[in-house]
Amino acid sequence: MATPDLLFNLRNNFYLGAYQAAINNSDVPNLSHDDAIERDSLVYRSYIALGSHQLVISEIDSNAPTALQAVKLLAVYLSGDKEGAKSSLQEWLSDAAIANNPFLRLIAGIIYMHEQDYNEALKHTNAGGTMDLLALNVQIYIKMHRSDYAEKQLKLMQQIDEDHTLTQLANAWLNLAVGGSKIQEAYLIFQDFSEKYQMTGMVLNGKAVCCMHMGHFDEAESLLLEALNKDAKDAETLANLVVCSLHVGKPPARYLTQLRLLHPEHLLVKRASAAEENFDRALQSVA
Repeated sequence: MATPDLLFNLRNNFYLGAYQAAINNSDVPNLSHDDAIERDSLVYRSYIALGSHQLVISEIDSNAPTALQAVKLLAVYLSGDKEGAKSSLQEWLSDAAIANNPFLRLIAGIIYMHEQDYNEALKHTNAGGTMDLLALNVQIYIKMHRSDYAEKQLKLMQQIDEDHTLTQLANAWLNLAVGGSKIQEAYLIFQDFSEKYQMTGMVLNGKAVCCMHMGHFDEAESLLLEALNKDAKDAETLANLVVCSLHVGKPPARYLTQLRLLHPEHLLVKRASAAEENFDRALQSVA
């Protein structure tokens, strides 16, 4: 008889972006020592996803297990101390006693992916070992525009557990990256999530992006406004609303302003700023 996965619901909530639900339902009894560490790491990563970086930094002390120290490092990085976090990360990764810890390798991959240093990220994630690491590899290869390598990682995930939430998510991400007829398949995956589990901003954004790819901008706008009701500060919702508004003929300025104020490092903000600077230079050259 298979041992029940006591963390299944907690993992699912985290993977699908139901972060508050993950936190609220994290009191799982009878966990082993390793499962308790994973539980705590998921809870703290949920707090990070909700923007509570300082809570994580203050609660995880220097005696905590390596996995939680790694999560604290992510909170330090995302709170703004990027150089300090990267310095500590390099120090830990050079320590043979902990360098191969899967949680530390995962956090290293996430931080270097944020840095857009994909080769460095893959140094620590490419060996895989967990579903989280394989799923992160899929994301990294998609960002590198290497859908062929992403597909190899997805096949490894499918061999381990085809029905795993991360396998399904990775499949949807890859389908979106490939485009064409694969968009409908991605939409069906997000639709399946929305029918089985709590509707989250992540799932709504996934469905909305699929709709935009298929030219269904009115439906996409409706889904994104629903996501905005769930979290008015979410970066991807605001960015997708900027794009969607342009296609439905509505002014995107308010969403772009919110994105600039809340997430000044977002790629769309940087691209918009660069375009404005180029336009201003062109005007000056004509004047």
